[in-house]
Amino acid sequence: MSPVPKVTLAGGLEVCRILNGMWQVSRAHGTVNTTRAVEAMQAYTDAGLTTFDMADIYGPAEDIFGQFHSQLKSSGKDTPALQALTKYVPKPGPMERKVVQKAVQRSMTRMQVETLDCVQFHWWDYKDKRYLDALGHLSDLQQEGIIREIALTNFDTQRMEEIMNKGIRISSNQVQYSLIDQRPAAKMDQFCLANNIQLLTYGTLAGGLLSERYLGKAEPKSRAELYTASLSKYKNMIDAWGGWSLFQDLLVTLDTVAKKHDCSVASVATRYVLDRPAVGGVIVGCRFGVAGAGQHISDSLSSCSPELKLTPADHAAIEAVTQRSRDLMALIGDCGDEYRS
Repeated sequence: MSPVPKVTLAGGLEVCRILNGMWQVSRAHGTVNTTRAVEAMQAYTDAGLTTFDMADIYGPAEDIFGQFHSQLKSSGKDTPALQALTKYVPKPGPMERKVVQKAVQRSMTRMQVETLDCVQFHWWDYKDKRYLDALGHLSDLQQEGIIREIALTNFDTQRMEEIMNKGIRISSNQVQYSLIDQRPAAKMDQFCLANNIQLLTYGTLAGGLLSERYLGKAEPKSRAELYTASLSKYKNMIDAWGGWSLFQDLLVTLDTVAKKHDCSVASVATRYVLDRPAVGGVIVGCRFGVAGAGQHISDSLSSCSPELKLTPADHAAIEAVTQRSRDLMALIGDCGDEYRS
């Protein structure tokens, strides 16, 4: 198997093009066994998937990473370097230097690191302009060597431009991007390409709905069927996009393309987004330490392998289905607008 490809962010940090997402340990996806979580992280790292995405609000995610990182360091073995991307998601309020610095220090303590590779900033209310204060302080901490990369999460194109115009260098923006939700293509892609900003995407597999498991299946509606926060969230997105019948047409098409390339539906769905020009990497959720959760290592490696190349015919077949969907940009607004009133 080829080495996992990497992309270099604006500040020089190299991250894998497939990132291991840790939202799934926030307890909205099942009870987490920390010991098993650390063991599972080792398997991903051994496979070359060394980049982990987490947040200060993802339950024990930072602590679990810290345990894993500490265990690796104390093992005495020649271990690969890890890349740890976290998020700072404050409640709206005063954004003085001491507030921001305390939050950054808390993440460093939990993650058991001396500096932060990347802080991805999220803000709930654009009407409260104190997000510019917070980003200014993060930029100062970057200049002091405490943070390597400053990034955003769920910011729209307008606000990204505003932040860049304040002289704050942004390395990436984490947004939803999938065959279902292609809003970034409307204008964010172009802005990112012009400003050396990478998109790190989530929801690319619609919480697992974009897989063979749901091909030919009746529409899931109950909480028992939509048993994780991800499944419920992305089922709602499918409903807005065009509904279950159109989604089944998409799965049939993806299954045909996957069989042609001897890979999974998930690999095709991921590769499609990886091939978008502004996309630096795709975050694939990992339910580390959750009983009964499968590993997705082989699918992740396949999706970023140079051997998987979608052809113009593949794109045409897929887009013949997706172009029949509703315009989510018109329906919801730009990336992240679904999180704001």
